Amino acid sequence: MRVLALIATATSFVSMAGAAPNGFRAEAINSTDFEVIPRSRNDISGYWCAAADFARRKLGAGWTQPIYVLRGFGPSVTTGRKTAVQFTLDPGAAGLVPSDQGWIRSGLKPGDSMSVQRAQGFCEPVPVRP
Repeated sequence: MRVLALIATATSFVSMAGAAPNGFRAEAINSTDFEVIPRSRNDISGYWCAAADFARRKLGAGWTQPIYVLRGFGPSVTTGRKTAVQFTLDPGAAGLVPSDQGWIRSGLKPGDSMSVQRAQGFCEPVPVRP
């Protein structure tokens, strides 16, 4: 019986993993926290796109739900890869001080936030005009 419970728990977190449309990968840490791991790209907009996609599809977040950076660039706790960024839907996580810095960002710092809808906007390709 204990083995079945362990398998059920393990598979629930495995099913919480997913690849975003931009090739980034997201993995659940717990029910509100997750991390985004790059594959080949490492652009800031890719992290926000993957965070929005995971929050919406896997965690059921609404369009106006804020996503917060829990921890900036660092090692992945779910995969062991060298680079990942941790996000949360919980504004009280680890004493975060939410800071919405607008559209211009120089990095991914704890407390940075934006709505799922706004972050989803980073998934759209930016048209190049001649």
